[in-house]
Parts: sequence; structure tokens; C-alpha cells
Amino acid sequence: MDHLASPKPTPPLLGQLLSSRTAPIPPPPPAPTATASAPSSTRTSRSATSTSASPSSLTVFSKFPKVSLFSSVNNLYDLTLGPRYPSLCGYTDHHLETVFAPELPGLDRDRIREWHTGYSWGGDKRVYNPYDVLLLFDQRDFLAWWFETGTPKFLPDLLVRRNVSTLDLEGLTADESLLSAFDINEIGTEALLFQTGYLTVTDWSKGDDGTTDYRLDYPNREARVSLNRVLLSSLVNSLSQRLTHCRDVAKHIRAGDFEQLNQALHAFFASIPHDWYRNHHIARYEGYYATVFFALLSGFGLDTRPEEASSRGNLDLAVSAPERIVLFEFKTVDGRSGSGRALRQLKAKRYADQHLGSGKPVHMVGVEFSRETRNMARVEWETVGTAETGSADAAPD
Repeated sequence: MDHLASPKPTPPLLGQLLSSRTAPIPPPPPAPTATASAPSSTRTSRSATSTSASPSSLTVFSKFPKVSLFSSVNNLYDLTLGPRYPSLCGYTDHHLETVFAPELPGLDRDRIREWHTGYSWGGDKRVYNPYDVLLLFDQRDFLAWWFETGTPKFLPDLLVRRNVSTLDLEGLTADESLLSAFDINEIGTEALLFQTGYLTVTDWSKGDDGTTDYRLDYPNREARVSLNRVLLSSLVNSLSQRLTHCRDVAKHIRAGDFEQLNQALHAFFASIPHDWYRNHHIARYEGYYATVFFALLSGFGLDTRPEEASSRGNLDLAVSAPERIVLFEFKTVDGRSGSGRALRQLKAKRYADQHLGSGKPVHMVGVEFSRETRNMARVEWETVGTAETGSADAAPD
């Protein structure tokens, strides 16, 4: 729960804001699109406002039931997607450039936007998560601050039980059930991820029948990183193990060391307990291994682009590191050995062509997973425009 209270102009600002995790977090003065004309009555939605003669606080919380025959909380006005309130629950660029201007020197504005803005309830105006911004200004580092405080404990297991692939969450479409669903056992995955803050509205359209469709996506890099860490937490309970695997995979990709990458991936899949496979059926599905692979990379902040489109089809995963671009294609085999089909498809589809002008080395990596061993069966790689190739027929024991 984020609690926003009226600011006091006594410096130092950040010392006041961050002195207590439970202390109210003051918002800056309203931007030019302030919502002062809003009716002064209690409203509930994903965000709810309680006003009085002297406006003083804004409390943000998740959706709860609002309909009952005799309850006093009937007839509430849900303003979540209202066009008059797009910047009610977060900081805007205007706020950062005025109220927080003294905190900006030394921080890359593009990285602030990449990590912490993007929350939207109408697809046009976007806001920053206040808690993230304040922690960023205090710690001067780009981390998934919100993830540490905002993740419901039931979410990882629920996503796994529903066979949800984080590869498929970009560009989802949903309808008004985003706001009308609140029963955890019945709520749709899209609505759940929207209400928990991992997806946001990027666009909407009105149908001829009067219904509204909403297009959803990750709001920012932090949400993408956080959700994939949520998935990893359901696979490997040990935090130190998860961090070690993520760091190793990211390090080897950045170095272009695909032999070591193969060993690091083998170690990760080997660390998933047998009981997990016995209790979850998601491992039977074709996209399971690619989803876990994607979670490993995104969970450590690498720039990942699933289902990258080209004129010849969609590449499974493109990873852009500062030093190189790595293109992945995934296949699943029934036996213990791979056939090389993944790399052959990469070459036949010429997925690397659109990256040749990047100025970075471009590597194609075909990864084949074995359903029998629940691990790597074969990894092959080739650097575009060079004779550099390599393969590992079976992951080491």
C-alpha cells in the first residue's frame, strides 16, 4: 500500500520522505492536469481517495468487492480508468523536472523513464511509481525497489498453476473485467496482473457494441524484471541460488562465452527440485523451457525482446547486451540428444539480417531441451560473418 500525504516545504525533502517505511509519502504540487475538480466523495478502485475539507491524503490499494444488498459500501464510483484522473496516483515528468529537479543531476533521465515510469490507465499519460522514485533519489541506483514490497505471496504459484508464460504477456488484450473481477480463484490472469501492477494499459479501443478493449503490456523495466523474479522464486527457493544463476547467465552472455553459458544453464535446470515437476504440469508444455530461460535473463535486467518480428517470421528471443546481440531459438526434444534443428532454423530464416547494422557482434544460439532429462540436450552457436562456431551435444552431469 502506498500512502501519499501533502508535502511540507521543510528540507531536506528526501530525509523526510524516507525516514520511515510506514511514514506517509508526500506528493509534489499538482501538475497542470490536476484533478481538483473531482467530486469530494469517497471513491474506491485500484486507487481510492478520501477527501475532507482540507485535502491531505491519498491511499492506494487493490480492488475489493463493492456490491452487496445491504452493505454501506454500495454505489461507489470507480475512477480507475476515468479520463479525468490519469495522473492521480503517481509522479509525472512535470513533477520530476520541478519539485525533484535538485535530485536529478547524476542520474540518466532516460534510465529513470525506462525503469520507473509507464503506469497508465488510459494509454496516453504515464506516471512514475512514487515509492520507486524516492528510493532511487535516496540510493542513487536503478533497482527493482517496488518488487521488494509489492508482490503478493500467492502470485508465483498461481501463475505456474495456470501455465502462464511471461513470454506471452506483452500486447495482451482484455475487456472491462479488468476492474470487475476480484475473486482470486476466478479472476482472469490479465486482470490479476493489471490489479497487482505488473501490467498496465497502453491503448484502448471502443467496439461497435459499446464494449471497451484494453491493450496491456509491462509498464517498465522494473515490472518486467520483477515478474520474472516472481516466476523464478517458484522454481528455486534459495535466493542466493537464484541470484548466482542469474548473474552467471548474464555474465556469460555479455562475454559471449557460450560454452560457459551452457554449463550455467545446465546447473540452473538441475537445481529445480524433482518434486516441483511432480506437482506442476507446466513442464509438459512446449513453452516451459523458453519461459524459464526468458525469466532468467529478464530477472537480471538484460534487454530481452521475445517473439521479435521479421519479414521471415518471429524469432523466439533477442537479447541486446552492451557488448553484443544474441539471438536465441528454442526447441524441445523427446530423447536425450538434440538434432541441431534450432540453429538451422535461425540460419534459414536469416533472423540476424536486421541486426547487422548495429555495430555489435551478432551471435545465433540454438538451444534444444530434453523432456526426458528436463535439461539441456544440445546448444549450438555461430557468430554472424565469422567462422566462429561451437556446440555442446549434451549438458555435463
